[in-house]
Amino acid sequence: MDAKETKERIVGAPTLFAVWLGLLGLTWLTVDLSGKGMAIFVLAAPFLIASAKAFLVVDYFMRLKYEPSIFRYIFLIVFGTIAVVSFLVYQDVAYRQ
Repeated sequence: MDAKETKERIVGAPTLFAVWLGLLGLTWLTVDLSGKGMAIFVLAAPFLIASAKAFLVVDYFMRLKYEPSIFRYIFLIVFGTIAVVSFLVYQDVAYRQ
């Protein structure tokens, strides 16, 4: 591994701090939206915000794109499982109303 490739992988502290502030802001948004009656968006908004937060964590803190392929496959399996469970929860809530 040469020096140029190593340097591209290093994320600076200001970037990580900005991402952390973004995560705090998204958390505040989730809490703020939880108290408002938004009809159908009550379930969709937190899942979308959580997806954005998960992307930031995976991309900046876990740095999954630089890891071996097996970790990507494990992440995709977990993500697929969460997607199926979320879909089933949506269906359950939709039929109860």
